Amino acid sequence: MEWIRLIGIVIIVIGFVMKLDTIAVVLIAAVVTGLVSGISFVEILEILGTAFVNNRLVTLFFLTLPMIGLSERFGLKEQATNLIKKMKGLTSGRMLTLYQFIREVAAFFSIRVQGQTQFVRPIVDPMVQASSQIKYGDIDEDDVEMLKAKSAASENFGNFFAQNTFIAASGVLLIAGTMESLGYDVSPVAIASASIPVALIALLISAISNYLTDKKLDRKYGNKGGRRS
Repeated sequence: MEWIRLIGIVIIVIGFVMKLDTIAVVLIAAVVTGLVSGISFVEILEILGTAFVNNRLVTLFFLTLPMIGLSERFGLKEQATNLIKKMKGLTSGRMLTLYQFIREVAAFFSIRVQGQTQFVRPIVDPMVQASSQIKYGDIDEDDVEMLKAKSAASENFGNFFAQNTFIAASGVLLIAGTMESLGYDVSPVAIASASIPVALIALLISAISNYLTDKKLDRKYGNKGGRRS
């Protein structure tokens, strides 16, 4: 009856097919698997508790949600907007390119400033929106959403294409270890060096795209914000 221990897999498949709560399904599958394997319920709870304590750092992201909410409640977005208003000549496209550059430099030095919830939503996007508002005044909702998407994309591009430029990044070490296990003599320095041109190319392509976005907004709105002031 060893096969009965695979019942947890059956429970997970059924739960996912029926679109039940993922966490509940996984926990039930774990408890049932433990019981049919001869483990007592108390021991199962001890195993789950130990696993949670050992991986408790994963749950730290829950702390960022109230922190970001409080920051926005007490004017973080307004302060970001006011800062942009003092910087003349900074368009939405230039702000997007600047952030991706900062994001890639931070990745190169393994400085953690990223995060859609922690950084883009409360700081970067309001700055991009303020840049367009200063120059054009009010813009269409579709263009507002487009700038939101490009703000998020700047974070994703900067993170994805520059994450391996840091020599001790987990991705670099994983690649080096995998290549070494396959018999290839590849050092982390070589991997990081090869990643730098990729990050620069990604930045260049994004800069061109952001420049074209500025031109598109110029053609559509002119300089309404400037004339209005």
